[in-house]
Amino acid sequence: QVQLVESGGGLVQAGGSLRLSCVASGRTYAMAWFRQAPGKEREFVAAISWSDDYPYYADFVKGRFTISRDGAESTTYLQMSSLEPEDTAVYYCAACKLPVPTSQSHWDYDYWGQGTQVTVSS
Repeated sequence: QVQLVESGGGLVQAGGSLRLSCVASGRTYAMAWFRQAPGKEREFVAAISWSDDYPYYADFVKGRFTISRDGAESTTYLQMSSLEPEDTAVYYCAACKLPVPTSQSHWDYDYWGQGTQVTVSS
């Protein structure tokens, strides 16, 4: 069982930036970030392919977020800029245990982190 540990969340003013990190304890394939705001369903934010590090983003990211990974350190990052109050949510790191095509559905991910809170004040 692979463990995912997120860090980097916090409180930031609108227009500010944060970088989330996710460290995996073992081998993983596609990695992704999801988020869940109070009273809302979990939604896809970004994913990165295991084969060529190709990134995928939700439409609402609008070029504000960048997902990347450091294979040597088994770490995936989510750099978030131009943050908006609507970005306030718990952000979850997720990973696939098999080399399947990158997905935007949370059902396709096998491992999940505990979540890190991101709060954007107006």
